[in-house]
Amino acid sequence: MNIVLFDTISNRIALKPFSDTRPIATIRIGIHTLEEKWKTYIPGTYSYLTEDYLRAKFGCISATNNLCINGSIYPNQALVDRIMDLQPNEMLVQDSLIIAFWCQQIPSLQLYPDGFEKLRNQAKLVTFSGNLIHLKNKWDIFSHNSQAIREDFEHVRKNRVTQQIQDPHTIIYNSDNIFIEEGVKIRAAILNAEDGPIYIGRNATIEEQAVIKGPVAISEGAQVKVGSLIHSGTTLGPYAKVGGEVTNSVIFEYSNKAHDGFLGHSVIGEWCNLGANTTASNLRNDYKEVTIWDDSQEDFIKTNLQFCGLFMGAYSKCGINSMFNTATVVGISANLFGTGYFKRFIPSFTKGSPGDQLFTYNLEDVLISIENTMARRNKILTETDRRILTDLCDTAMPVWIKSVI
Repeated sequence: MNIVLFDTISNRIALKPFSDTRPIATIRIGIHTLEEKWKTYIPGTYSYLTEDYLRAKFGCISATNNLCINGSIYPNQALVDRIMDLQPNEMLVQDSLIIAFWCQQIPSLQLYPDGFEKLRNQAKLVTFSGNLIHLKNKWDIFSHNSQAIREDFEHVRKNRVTQQIQDPHTIIYNSDNIFIEEGVKIRAAILNAEDGPIYIGRNATIEEQAVIKGPVAISEGAQVKVGSLIHSGTTLGPYAKVGGEVTNSVIFEYSNKAHDGFLGHSVIGEWCNLGANTTASNLRNDYKEVTIWDDSQEDFIKTNLQFCGLFMGAYSKCGINSMFNTATVVGISANLFGTGYFKRFIPSFTKGSPGDQLFTYNLEDVLISIENTMARRNKILTETDRRILTDLCDTAMPVWIKSVI
């Protein structure tokens, strides 16, 4: 079966900066990415229908018949059953949301960016009335993360046996709710799975005096540093390094928060680095509802949330003792340093400190910084990724246009 996970313009804008460097279906929530979740339900060949500048890396495979699924939707069995019952001329929807449909010859239909509504007008609409998790806002990534960990955990351990913890100095609560893959190293830690499951991926490391309270997902090769406090609702992506205190946050692959400092109700993109003692507020002093920057409105909007922390796009970095106010959005490839609170919206390709005027980061300097970062992990910046970053930089709004925010 040929399955195409599609993006929509409105979703991509709402999920910036995380959608800037990837299709939405590759965002991690829980243990797995959305794409990986779909693969556990529907076997087949998967590809993406997304922005033109991403297609060299995330291509679209078209067959005679293609099952197109909204890549921002979290699958469940009832939803999958209804999708598999779809007929060729039918489209599954919930209110205004397009969920899935069958189509032929994807490129000729020009589904992206404006063909979805045209196709909707031609199709027989079938309503899905069941429960649906849809990543329609960037804060949905952490808001649904605890539930996603619990559900993924059941899939991961089905018909499988966990590795045993050999370290005699590690304290375990509710071992039946812990699953450990091969190659994991744990030393004198506390794993408390009484309130939710703990998943630890292959070759991950949990260092001395770390405390982990489930539900938590620690991906392959991730490292939890000495004395860390990892609270419920947290996912550490592959090869992430995390220290200090983290609660209800999702940290993408190869990102570092390796030192003390607090991060809560936050999402950190891939290849980011948070300097020692970086702290992000996740609660206003007056306990009022949090507002957050919205790219479609180019203004701050209400979230209906009381807790909301830092959203940092791929490749961004901040220096030691950095401080971020409640619900701050940082774009991709920013280089931030200095003392004081940064503004609550920092555009992509920004360089500077709170005390000085921010300015646009030179692209060549950006690429050199990323190459140096990746070299420390024995990775290289591919030509495809260079082109993606170049395209993003070319279309980024200069920092000084939004310097009043």
